[in-house]
Amino acid sequence: MEKGKIKVTVEDIFPVIKKFLYSDNEIFIRELVSNATDAILKLKTLINLGKFNKKIDDLIIEIVIDKENQILKIIDNGIGMTKKEVKKYINQIAFSGAEEFLRKYKDKNNEYIIGNFGLGFYSSFLVSDKVEIISKSYKDYEDAIHWICDGTTNFSIKNIDKPKSGTEIRLHINDSSKEFLEENKIKELLIKYCKFMPIPIKLGEREVNNPYPLWVKNPINVKDEEYINFYKELYPLQIADPLFWIHLNIDHPFKLTGVLFFPKIKNQIEIQRDKIQLYKNKVYVTDNLEGIVPDFLNLLQGVIDSPDIPLNVSRSYLQSDSSVKQISGYITRKVAEKLENMCKNNREDFENNWEDIKIIIEYGMISDSNFYSKAKKFALYPDINKKSFLLEEYIKKAKKFKNNKIICFYTSNIENQNSYIKTIKNKGYKILLLDSPIVGHLLQKIEMDYKNLNFFRVDSDQIDQILKNENQNISNLSKEETNILENILKTNIDNHKFIIKIEDLSDFSLPFLITVPEFIRRMKEISMTGNNLFNINNLNSKYNLIVNKNHKLIKKIINEKDLNIKKNLIKNSLHLIMLSQNLLRGKELTDFIYNSFEMLSK
Repeated sequence: MEKGKIKVTVEDIFPVIKKFLYSDNEIFIRELVSNATDAILKLKTLINLGKFNKKIDDLIIEIVIDKENQILKIIDNGIGMTKKEVKKYINQIAFSGAEEFLRKYKDKNNEYIIGNFGLGFYSSFLVSDKVEIISKSYKDYEDAIHWICDGTTNFSIKNIDKPKSGTEIRLHINDSSKEFLEENKIKELLIKYCKFMPIPIKLGEREVNNPYPLWVKNPINVKDEEYINFYKELYPLQIADPLFWIHLNIDHPFKLTGVLFFPKIKNQIEIQRDKIQLYKNKVYVTDNLEGIVPDFLNLLQGVIDSPDIPLNVSRSYLQSDSSVKQISGYITRKVAEKLENMCKNNREDFENNWEDIKIIIEYGMISDSNFYSKAKKFALYPDINKKSFLLEEYIKKAKKFKNNKIICFYTSNIENQNSYIKTIKNKGYKILLLDSPIVGHLLQKIEMDYKNLNFFRVDSDQIDQILKNENQNISNLSKEETNILENILKTNIDNHKFIIKIEDLSDFSLPFLITVPEFIRRMKEISMTGNNLFNINNLNSKYNLIVNKNHKLIKKIINEKDLNIKKNLIKNSLHLIMLSQNLLRGKELTDFIYNSFEMLSK
């Protein structure tokens, strides 16, 4: 038996592997099965080149659990290793057998060889006290070998008898990792990390992987039903089918395949439990793509696969990798192209899907400047009558104010803002329905882009002034009556809650309107979705109380001689308008209800 010390090219390789190279100990299953896959793919290449006589159909990876002896085995019948190769690729850690093999047989259809056997193999010590390698090279004249290491730099190696080519890795699982001796746990990890590897993987009596995933197929030959079935294979707990999908397939300037699905999201930005999965040559890398692809793409689901993505690295390394950045830009462009084509070629279907996908698009517009510029061609702005416009379409129809200004009125809730909608509709203006939780962010972005365009929600404090300037109303009150009204309101309305504004509105407008300053309301909405650029605690939280002095109720309040009746008219009117805006709560609401029933009982 030969003994020696492992030659490493970095100091203290085992702590480096454990602390920096792999953030999760379960990753060992991916690495060892990837190595087994490489070994078989190498042998397939040799078979196809006529250098080895064997049936390709018999090539397989087996996972065997020996719970009694606390051993986990990963067995392949691939190319195997000689003693010389073990010394080179295992004892000298930094070399990669796959890289050397590719150099030797380049341009021989080896695109699925993953690489870095040495480093990947040493992930086994994350869960093992001792690791054995039993391997026989495909070269019949070479002896089989048995290599043993206890996790230090010491190893032993000897020749043994083994009739067939291939490699068996035996992991002596340590006491803190016994979960990896449970079949259900290993199955779960194989499905997570190895589900689409190109070689059959057997656990017990069953194969657990799909070597021919849909994303490697030519999109022309894939039916809609196949996409939906694949979506359910990826996310078996999802009940609803995806709305549509994008099949990625590119060879230059980098190789990339994949399928991205648009799920039904509606008006909620949620932490996605079923995320996009990143693969390298069918080998799972991560589903945490934060910082790797634009944030809004994390609302999609599906698979991205590229041989240009590093495998044995941390997510922070992925974020800075130039290939990953290129891939990110390409995916963003393809998503934008798909949406633009849908809007252009089948506008009706696109409009029908808008409610379910608008959050993805709007999030993309506010978070990615490149996507924003492309989204102008397909982002929709529906009105309260369910007619949808591109922004440029709406601007052409919108009425222009002084200085060529364009005002877009919008509502975020048709029911709650119904009275305001009615006032503006009566003036002949169109009203958009913009009700997503991030619309405040989006409108800020659009207004910065279109300098002559402003958005105002129908309950904005500036609406009355806009309408007043557009249509000068003649006041029904004299100057003296207006002064009397001001004093009455100051006496009977809490100035800590409301800023009172007396305006000449039309006689069909309500006597009282409550508005929120547009800027403050919008900043509060933005802060609620996670943007902390503004300290909302320092913003004025008062509401504007617009008093329409042309309404007949206001005249009645002025002329009423009984002070109690006058006070109750103001109080009940104020409570009514507060109730309509969901601002009447607690004791005020309770008192209002009791007083209303009391009045009805008289």
